[in-house]
Amino acid sequence: MKKAKRYDGYQSFQFLREGIDYEPFELAPELRRVPSTAVPTTPEQEARVQRLLDENLVISLHDHPTRVPRDPAEIFRYRRQGRDFTGYLGLAESKMDVVFDNMNDGTALITSKAGWKWDDILYDLGMRLCDFAHQDFAMVVHNLADIHTAVGTGRIGVVLTLEAATPIENEIDRLDILYGFGIRCMGLVYSEANALGAGLREARDGGLTALGRQAVRRMNQLGIAIDVAHTGDRTALDAIEISEKPIFITHAGARALWNTPRMKPDEVIKACAERGGVFGIEAAPHTTLTARHPSHSIDSVMEHFEYVANLVGLDHVAFGPDTLFGDHVALHHAFARHLSIESAHEGPTFQEVPYVDGLENPAENFHNITRWLVTHGYRDEEIIQVLGSNIVRVLEQVWY
Repeated sequence: MKKAKRYDGYQSFQFLREGIDYEPFELAPELRRVPSTAVPTTPEQEARVQRLLDENLVISLHDHPTRVPRDPAEIFRYRRQGRDFTGYLGLAESKMDVVFDNMNDGTALITSKAGWKWDDILYDLGMRLCDFAHQDFAMVVHNLADIHTAVGTGRIGVVLTLEAATPIENEIDRLDILYGFGIRCMGLVYSEANALGAGLREARDGGLTALGRQAVRRMNQLGIAIDVAHTGDRTALDAIEISEKPIFITHAGARALWNTPRMKPDEVIKACAERGGVFGIEAAPHTTLTARHPSHSIDSVMEHFEYVANLVGLDHVAFGPDTLFGDHVALHHAFARHLSIESAHEGPTFQEVPYVDGLENPAENFHNITRWLVTHGYRDEEIIQVLGSNIVRVLEQVWY
């Protein structure tokens, strides 16, 4: 039995500068901002759900468990300070034991208008580490032993993660520096190409560069888990082939169900699984849609889950919901306008939603995922796999 999470009302050591009112960051709205629907269960099913969550390791392979301003227009002034307010109250209710915390790394717009600048990333990371150092509810984990410590002491383990290696530019030694700062999982490329390879927004994908191949080898040596969620298809296949360790696709879905570059084709999903990797199912707004469920909800997300599970087996599936505390849809629109990518969407027409019903924020994700699995006939051992043990199997091979 895991020790129950303890939360003493701690909010954050961080404070705001530049006159931004603290009020938009009040804790109350972070959990019940919208009337998100709980998956219906019988009393017996709900008891089983809570037992599974209480007795087994629950890991989010990709999330942003931070709070954003209630007014999306404030996001850029907020991000320029390099301060992220962690949703501690939401984490305490989430039943998660470990979260791969991607902070808001690419949007560290302190001195850059487009993100991914080395100095800004370190500034952002240092601020976050300072916040964690001044509280005792969440602990940064560097290895498997730290995960066991977090679980055994009723805390939540935080895996520091970056979504792209773009900030290293052409300096491989910067991977060592990031490892020293606590980074234990990192994407190779975000949407735009970098010195390592092609991102999913590129029209042409030449695969990993020579520097990219060197980076993969160095990440294997250091013990940084590799993520190809945002890379182009050829770059992803190259990374999977070259890596001596299994890799993650931390947050994506199946292109066979929704034909956009953000989803992964069967070829990439199969290659990841064949080398022992794990695929995390995404739930950020307007990503894991399907023809049957063009209005984004937990049903469309779980259709992607079942497709991937049927394609490569439950051993290779987990969840990387990619959610946050606040208005995720408004945030996407704000950044699309800021970066002039409002019309960059490619793929079938979808029905925009104000939020993903059933998977609106990190506090509710795993409650509803587990309810869905229970009510759809999955066995306990299968649910335990996708909640966390598949991820641990990869980390046992990657981390030192």
